[in-house]
Amino acid sequence: MGVWFVVVSVVAVAAVAGVVVLSVLLVRERRRYAELLASARPRREAGLQRAVKVAVSAASRLRRGGVGGMLVSSLDELARWAEEDRTELVRVSGADGTVTFAFTDIVDSTALNERLGDKGWVRLLRAHDALVREQVAARSGHVVKSQGDGFMLAFSEPEQAIGAAIGIQHALAGPKRGALRATPVAVRIGIHRGAAVSRDGDFFGRAVATAARVAAQAGGGEVLVSDDTLRGLADPGRFRLGPGRAAALKGLSGQFELHPVDWGAHQPT
Repeated sequence: MGVWFVVVSVVAVAAVAGVVVLSVLLVRERRRYAELLASARPRREAGLQRAVKVAVSAASRLRRGGVGGMLVSSLDELARWAEEDRTELVRVSGADGTVTFAFTDIVDSTALNERLGDKGWVRLLRAHDALVREQVAARSGHVVKSQGDGFMLAFSEPEQAIGAAIGIQHALAGPKRGALRATPVAVRIGIHRGAAVSRDGDFFGRAVATAARVAAQAGGGEVLVSDDTLRGLADPGRFRLGPGRAAALKGLSGQFELHPVDWGAHQPT
């Protein structure tokens, strides 16, 4: 009995030690992975995959080493976390290392909240959020975060971002669902493409700030894109644009040329 107790204790200690070691490896490789993403170079994807493979292979080696069945589920969970993190971040980066960001915002949201009351406002937001998420998912986009009455979105290609924006505006202008039937909303959308830094599932950097400022320049029902967004299009003439306008964006130096997308001239694809 005493021998079995010692054996079980040794296995338990080995299991805990294995989990701790793996956790340290994964945290270290995730940090390295984030640093590689920040470099935003065309060849960085291979580097990202190598960094994550180190962590995943470490998990596999520990699992094959047999420190006890109680360790297997923990290794599976941690390895899956690393793999999913790599997949999501690489997925929203273009081949050139850039990300196309879009910000959406419900116009006059404070007044709408006041008029509808909190319960009515929450119902409206639920219908609006479902509509936006559906259009983003259809273009392989990524919802970075919801900001109450708007979204921060990320796409690997500017065509996807503009396509999603067109889809959102068409869906809002067409037959309504849920609370949107009784209370239509106007949404402004701004899009910008550039390099960014990722951390804990969020994105930071000048490109993110620029996309938010572009959205602030848009009017209700408008899709506004930057010059950098248009330069990233494989076919520059794919989308019909309105007259461009120069704008100073708060907190950013210089003038920016912004272009409204004539989304009514395009059918959602």
